[in-house]
Amino acid sequence: MRRVSRIAVASVATAALAVTVSACGSSSSSQSAGGGDKNLGLALAYDVGGKGDQSFNDAATAGMDKADQEFGYKSTAVEPQDGESDADKVQRLETLAKQGYNPVIGVGFAYAPAVKAAAAKFPKTTFGIVDDNQIQASNVTDLVFHEEQASYLAGVAAAKTTKTNTVGFVGGVDVPLIHKFEAGFKQGVADTKKGVTVKSQYLTQTAAEGGFSSPDKGENAANGQIDAGADVVYAAAGLSGQGVIKAASEHKIWAIGVDSDQYKQDALAKYKDSILTSAMKDVAGAVYNLAKSVKDGKPQTGEVRASLATGGVSLSDSNPVFKNNADLQAAIKKAEEGIKNGSIKVKDS
Repeated sequence: MRRVSRIAVASVATAALAVTVSACGSSSSSQSAGGGDKNLGLALAYDVGGKGDQSFNDAATAGMDKADQEFGYKSTAVEPQDGESDADKVQRLETLAKQGYNPVIGVGFAYAPAVKAAAAKFPKTTFGIVDDNQIQASNVTDLVFHEEQASYLAGVAAAKTTKTNTVGFVGGVDVPLIHKFEAGFKQGVADTKKGVTVKSQYLTQTAAEGGFSSPDKGENAANGQIDAGADVVYAAAGLSGQGVIKAASEHKIWAIGVDSDQYKQDALAKYKDSILTSAMKDVAGAVYNLAKSVKDGKPQTGEVRASLATGGVSLSDSNPVFKNNADLQAAIKKAEEGIKNGSIKVKDS
C-alpha cells in the first residue's frame, strides 16, 4: 500500500517538485553545469515504500539529516509516484540538479537508468545511485554493499536460535539484489547447524507489484512460513518487512530485521521484543560520505562498496536477549572473523 506523494524534508523545493517534478529550473546562471555556485544541499529521490519504511529509505534519510546538521544544508527528499516511468525519474533528477542540489541520489537500483541519463546532462553535478554498480561515469558514485555478509550473520543467528529447526526468508522482489540476502542467509544457516530447513518466499516479481511496499503481503507470507513451523523469519522486503515483524510478534516467534536497526524504530516499538537482530547496511553512512565528499571538493566517483571489514554492513545487538546470549555471540564473532580473514567465502547468489 502506497502513500500519496509528499516532500519528506522541509526544503526550498517547490511543491511541484514532489508531485509532478515538472516545469521550472532554478535561478542558477548555469543550469547545465548543475546549479551554479550555491549548493542547496543533497537531494534524495526515494525508492518504493518512501519515507517511513523503517528500513532502507529511512536509513538514507538519516544520512541526509546528518549532512544537513553538519553542513547547514537544506536538503530535500522526494517520494516516488505510483506507476511512474524511467522518464518520470529522469525528469525528477534533472529538476533537482537544476535547482542546485548536489549530490543528487537515487535511492534504489530502479533509479539506475535515470541516474545515467541525468548525469550525462549535468556533468558538474555529482549523482549517486544506491544498490547499483552498472553506471560508469566520472560524476556518478555507485553506492553498493556486501549484503550477503550481514545476511550470513543473520543466518548464524537464526540457526543458533531456532528450536523447530525451520526458519524463513521473505524477499520483497525476486531480483538479483534480494537473492544476495537469501544466499548469505541460507549459507549462514547451513554452516552453523545441519538439518535446519530454510523456507523462502518472494512477495512479487516486480517492485511495481508492491513487493517492497506492502506490509500485508509480508504478513501473509510470514504467517504461511510460521504455520509451516518456522520460528525465526528474516525479511529483506523494505516496508513489507513490517508485516513480517508484526506476524512474528503475534505468533511469539523471532523476526530478523533488515537495513536499519529495526529494534530501535519508533514505528515498530510495540513489536521490538520479537526483533532478535537486524542485518544492517550503512546506507546512512554512504549518503553522508558522498555529501561530505562533494562539500570537500573531492566528490567520490565510481564504485564504493561497503563490507563487514569496512563496517558498512553488520548485525545489530540492541536486543538484550541477543546481546547477552554468550553462545550466540561467540558464534557470530567466529563467523565475522572468518568472513574478514577470507576463510569464509559468502555466496551472493
